[in-house]
Amino acid sequence: MNSLTKIFFALLLGVSIIHAAAFEKDAKFRTTTAHITAQKPLTTGANTLVVELKKGSKAIENAKVTLKAFMPAMPGMPAMSTKVDAKNLGGGKYKATLNLSMSGTWQLHIFITPKTGKKSRIKTTLNF
Repeated sequence: MNSLTKIFFALLLGVSIIHAAAFEKDAKFRTTTAHITAQKPLTTGANTLVVELKKGSKAIENAKVTLKAFMPAMPGMPAMSTKVDAKNLGGGKYKATLNLSMSGTWQLHIFITPKTGKKSRIKTTLNF
């Protein structure tokens, strides 16, 4: 019985560690891809995201990147939105802190304005 209890608690610990893993998501529009990560799971309040952008296999560098997260209005609740310009970290990586005021499904739009070339937008969702 004692070893069965140890196995149960080891499995419970393993599941807990998996649920506490960092956030990671990929999104794509045509040939533009975004790899979105956070060092900790998304929560209500401030969430720092790092977005790695590529066009094909080439990093999108020195672009103006804006993240807009919003939740449409629902019965008894107004629409919510937050928009922030991302900081260029180099190598096609951009960092932004979004303030998500409640848990649920948020729409995320990533607006990319390169120094040269065409503007683009990647749409995805954030669930927590």
